[in-house]
Amino acid sequence: MARPKLDLERIKKELPTMNDYIDNQHGKQGTPEREEFNAKALSYYYGELIKEKRKEKHLTQQQLADQIGKERAYIAKIEQGKTDLQISNFVQIINALGLTLQVQ
Repeated sequence: MARPKLDLERIKKELPTMNDYIDNQHGKQGTPEREEFNAKALSYYYGELIKEKRKEKHLTQQQLADQIGKERAYIAKIEQGKTDLQISNFVQIINALGLTLQVQ
């Protein structure tokens, strides 16, 4: 049985892009709604990076918290993307994980 041929050009025209989807769901670039979405996305992203590196180092949340003088719950909130992460705390965490911050 022959497979149906896909019309990729038609599909590209009819399917929304990821940017279109985000614009529709969270507002256009520069709007307060989009800025809030971007901030939450970054919090989630950095939380996932921290969690991944912590686990690679075989550290518990409590051990990491003890190293930087914070509560375990604070580390949990960061890893869940549920708190604003001050740069000073971020630097302490990445140093404790043996990472470096490079600003370009």
